[in-house]
Parts: sequence; structure tokens; C-alpha cells
Amino acid sequence: MVEREAGTTVREYRTEELAEAAGIPVRTLRFYRERKLLPPPRREGRIAWYDDHHLARLRTIAALLERGHTLGGIAELTAAFENGRDVSQLGELLGIGWSEETPVRLTPEALADYFEGEVTPENLAASLDLGYLATDGDEIVHVSRRLLDVSSALVREGVPLAAVLETGRRVREHADAMAALFTELISAHLPPDALPRLRPLAKSVVEAELTMAMDRLLASGSGHTPSS
Repeated sequence: MVEREAGTTVREYRTEELAEAAGIPVRTLRFYRERKLLPPPRREGRIAWYDDHHLARLRTIAALLERGHTLGGIAELTAAFENGRDVSQLGELLGIGWSEETPVRLTPEALADYFEGEVTPENLAASLDLGYLATDGDEIVHVSRRLLDVSSALVREGVPLAAVLETGRRVREHADAMAALFTELISAHLPPDALPRLRPLAKSVVEAELTMAMDRLLASGSGHTPSS
């Protein structure tokens, strides 16, 4: 490991050190390099030097593999980053298909501004595991502008980011169950092409039920019926 780069300090790793930091065998690291899943290292004679950008990429690969992505799909995502594909087209590669969500490309500094003091290695790992974040070199992509804004607002109000992410994990479990219910309903009575067209109806049902559920909780806590 060395420290270098004009004006700034950058941690660098030999091949074995990077593999150890990422928790993978050296042969896996070399395989990823051969598959062009990692950008080239800096060469100093026969020595290959990697940095924290390579480590972040390896953690992204691990998180995407855990979410069921194939190495081929991850390679496509990597190519999309490196070829400068419009960020709005990355949703399908990140596993959100024809989602209405708008991905956001950020620098690490911009991400830190959203969550001042809360961007820890543990929270980054949790975000990668959830699929909220993907990293590429100096840039980070958050898969949803709305989730980014809501989570940063909660943190500004004083909710720890770790608690926000854990709640997000639990919400996803319920959201998956609700999506399955709606899909089963439509599939049982209508042709397959009806699902995308009727998707807004599911969204309206969820929003209405969540609003009424919050009303019930507030009413039970305050001892009065919420005004209409």
C-alpha cells in the first residue's frame, strides 16, 4: 500500500491487499479484471496498484451478485457507466425495470452533503446491499431521486441513517408482498399486457391505504378522530 497523488492522499493496494480488503480470493479479483469488471490498475513496473475506487467497485459487484445479477449483467452495467450512458437508462440494469424512479448521479462529496456525518462504511455497505447505490470510480448512482430526498430529509430531522436503511429494508418486504398481490389479481383476470397499463391503480391503492393507516395511528395516539 502506498500514499500518492498530487495535492491529495489516495490509499493504494497491491493485488493481494485489495483482495483481502474486499474479502475475495486473489484469483477472483484477477477474473474480474479479465472480464473488464474493474478499471485498469496503475502500473509501476511489474507492480499493479489499485485504489479505493477499485475497492468500491468490488463491493458493488458483491452487492449486485447478492441481488441475483449475473456477471454478464454487471459487465453491462459497468459498460453503461464507462460509456457515459444517460443515467435515466440505468434503472433497468440496476434491477428496477420500467420504474418511474429517476436515478441520480452523485459525487462522494455530494452524497456526504445529503447525509452529513452519516456516510459511514457500514451505511454504504447497507445501501449497496439494498441496491439503493451503485458506484463507479469517483461517482455514485442512487436509484431513486424520491428515496434519496426522503431519506436525507429524515436524517436532517434527526433520524439515524442506519435506522432509515433498516426501515427501508422492512418496507421493501411489505412492498414486494403488495406488488405480488396486485400482480396476482391482474394476472388472474386480465391479459399480461394489462399489468403495466394498470400499474398506476396499484400505486393509488397503496397511497390511499397508507394515508388511512397513518390517520388511524395518529387518531389512536392522540385520542381524537383526525379532521377531514
